[in-house]
Amino acid sequence: MAHKKGQGSTKNGRDSNPQYRGVKLYGGEYAKAGSIIVRQCGTPLKAGFKVQRGRDDSLYAIAEGTVVYRNGTVHVNPKDPSMARPFYLEAS
Repeated sequence: MAHKKGQGSTKNGRDSNPQYRGVKLYGGEYAKAGSIIVRQCGTPLKAGFKVQRGRDDSLYAIAEGTVVYRNGTVHVNPKDPSMARPFYLEAS
């Protein structure tokens, strides 16, 4: 009777890659257009002004500007003054 396991394949040895979720740009940081702000599972944070939601629920900026978090929503206060700013992004 063998006391050692033979040369066969093992049932272990597999692992999935990490998904690197979390906040990538915090409030007050500068975001370029297309940069990811939050990688999330589901939508605990909603997309606000100048922010869109990706297929995997990640939030990314669609304009250059400063990131603002307000009431569970992520906004980008645009750098370009010609873009209309909503009232909630004015001096806080």
